[in-house]
Amino acid sequence: MFAILLIFFSCKKDDTKKELSILVKEWQGKEIVFPDSLVFTRYAADTIDYRIPDSEYKVLAYVDSVGCTECVLNLQSWINFIESVDTLTDATIPFLFFFHPKEGGEEDIYYLLEMYRFELPVCVDMEDKLNRLNKFPENSNFHFFLLDKNNKVLVAGNPVYSDSMKKLYVEQLKQQETEEVFLTPQPEEALKER
Repeated sequence: MFAILLIFFSCKKDDTKKELSILVKEWQGKEIVFPDSLVFTRYAADTIDYRIPDSEYKVLAYVDSVGCTECVLNLQSWINFIESVDTLTDATIPFLFFFHPKEGGEEDIYYLLEMYRFELPVCVDMEDKLNRLNKFPENSNFHFFLLDKNNKVLVAGNPVYSDSMKKLYVEQLKQQETEEVFLTPQPEEALKER
């Protein structure tokens, strides 16, 4: 009996790995399309004038309210991750949070954002425009993306639930920092000394 269960769970684990591998391949390099008319708020209550910045990288988090919003979001872990990325990149990476709450669920989001004093602009996407344009996978772990300047997916996965995923995000961002150092023009005096 134990051998049968072991084979079942091994097969199940292999199926999960295969599914994840397919999702990664499908989303790698895919362009994320943002809706034209977006409204951003602070604490999901006060509307603010915010445009998605043109930057070398962006982090996108799409959270629907299937299940426990607080569990899925894990806001304190996001705050910690944002602080570490800001330290690494001199706060040049925008974090874009899109929420699609179930009917009446926006109150939960407001409460969470206020409770954690989450000050970044967020978009409460009641019509689920972002998801409808991009057709995100059912697996909610693939609702989190590191995007390049053209909004193409470099990394797909949740960096706050997986240390290996967090490492992928940080390595990609460090790679950019290293490239910038090598591409930065040197002062003429330093060039003369060579």
